[in-house]
Amino acid sequence: MPDLSSLALFAVAALALLIIPGPAVLYIVARSAHQGRRAGFLSVLGVQTGGLVHVLAATVGLSAIVLSSAVLFSALKYLGAAYLIYIGIRTLLARDEVSDTDLPLPKIQSMSQLFWQGALINALNPKTALFFLAFLPQFVQPERGPVALQTLTFGLLFICLAVCSDGLYALLGGSLGSRLRGNPVFARRQKYVTGGIYIALGVGTATAGHK
Repeated sequence: MPDLSSLALFAVAALALLIIPGPAVLYIVARSAHQGRRAGFLSVLGVQTGGLVHVLAATVGLSAIVLSSAVLFSALKYLGAAYLIYIGIRTLLARDEVSDTDLPLPKIQSMSQLFWQGALINALNPKTALFFLAFLPQFVQPERGPVALQTLTFGLLFICLAVCSDGLYALLGGSLGSRLRGNPVFARRQKYVTGGIYIALGVGTATAGHK
């Protein structure tokens, strides 16, 4: 199991990424704004259920990599750090465009459809898979025990924090939806803060090294 200091560091890094609205948050805000807070909460649960699929996939994949080669696992950590830096740089260099969301927003009538729509959108998003494969290994330490258990612990902690964070956005969706999605000043600030967090996370984990 990860120690408390590792869990605390992971929680801080995860919250830093979660509090800055991304495509999934904008989707949830849009749902809440269009169909009410209940729709927003169901979308939160659906989106994070889809995220859980990627967490389980990362758990199995990382375990297989560690069993095959410790060197390969270390290489994956540095590749993951490089990918996080790449995301940050690309975010900073992105054009200042304001769009509703990168996720589709089809019309949905029933509450159950809202849940499954959110789950499918995130489960089938390759960017989410790449994110977890890059992010989770930065905190896993094979010498502390089974990699699968550590990965699953970090992944579940991320999902729990995401449910809380996204749930707050669902609450605010009705009043902030149009402002978040249509404010160019917010879009620019979001870009710089998000890009800076990704770069700092990637550089920090790459230079700190692991035992």
